[in-house]
Amino acid sequence: MTTTTPASRAARVLSRPITLNGLTVPNRIVMAPMTRMFSPGGVPGDDVRSYYARRAAAGVGLIVTEGTYVGHESAGQSDRVPRFHGEEQLAGWAKVAEDVHAAGGRIVPQLWHIGMVRKQGDAPCPDAPAMGPSGLETAGAEPTGKEMTQRDVDDVIAAFAEAAAAAERIGFDGVEIHGAHGYLLDQFLWEGTNRRTDAYGGDPVARARFSAEIVAAVRAAVSPEFPILFRYSQWKQQDYTARLAETPEELEAILTPLAAAGVDVFHASTRRYWLPEFDGSDLNLAGWTKKLTGKQTITVGSVGLDGDFVHAFQGEGSPVKGIDNLLDRLEADEFDMVAVGRALLQDPEWAAKVLSDRFDELKPYDAAAVNTLS
Repeated sequence: MTTTTPASRAARVLSRPITLNGLTVPNRIVMAPMTRMFSPGGVPGDDVRSYYARRAAAGVGLIVTEGTYVGHESAGQSDRVPRFHGEEQLAGWAKVAEDVHAAGGRIVPQLWHIGMVRKQGDAPCPDAPAMGPSGLETAGAEPTGKEMTQRDVDDVIAAFAEAAAAAERIGFDGVEIHGAHGYLLDQFLWEGTNRRTDAYGGDPVARARFSAEIVAAVRAAVSPEFPILFRYSQWKQQDYTARLAETPEELEAILTPLAAAGVDVFHASTRRYWLPEFDGSDLNLAGWTKKLTGKQTITVGSVGLDGDFVHAFQGEGSPVKGIDNLLDRLEADEFDMVAVGRALLQDPEWAAKVLSDRFDELKPYDAAAVNTLS
């Protein structure tokens, strides 16, 4: 009688293809977006091309790029973070997509506006003001930036739509809209930073309006089969304990307008994927998102990051954080895909090792990996 080891089960479960709107992805492994700051002038060069292509060649099913600034003067804060606008910048990204496809991968850019995280004087547009729904960087603070006018809102929506149209034009496989971690879209979603009294502030549905209008504009700017991913989170870089929603009902109120506007896949960002999101259920944030919206979801949060997870692949370690827990949830359709972040910085071959049962070669994460583009 043939027995199936935990290792071969991991390879089997993660190797299953999946279709996201019109895009077929060969397996369930996603490379999570991670800001790298290796693109002087906002232009991804040959080193960025190689960085992504290596991971595609090693079996990552879907790559979500690092955050890329949309074409709005207040979108960013560094001249070394890539932009998704401008002739030279888009030409660089076209080569990235071409190399990833040649390596057998699929790739979507993450479209990003940082909002009030920016400080006036930051590159690439030093004279542009920091702006957000209420000029607040975090809850309980005094305004330090500009409260966005309707013209500002319209300009940002247009910038996201233009970037999405460019992504399809230059050969990307979809787009991800960054609505997480305390950046601009999240500043509208979060009650702590959104004090508006107009149509964009107030209850959860109103706070979701700005993001929903961005999604709708992106949907209108690309082909119907072009996948739109939306990343969101409860936690913020300004406050790890912050929450958009305290109950499933509040979360449903936020997510329903986004799903109706055209989101195909929700990328639910948590710091630890194994933690339940609400009392009375073991579902994590991605699990609740799928249950409430019916949309496909990506889970993320310390997958493959620490030594316990590596040991669990080898039959040791914590059953809570171990591979069986992750695979049980994936097979139960709690979520559809698994995003891996820093473990893929450490080891470009991470996916290949998992998919070919080479678990003895997995390496624990070393923080020094963030300093290189290996």
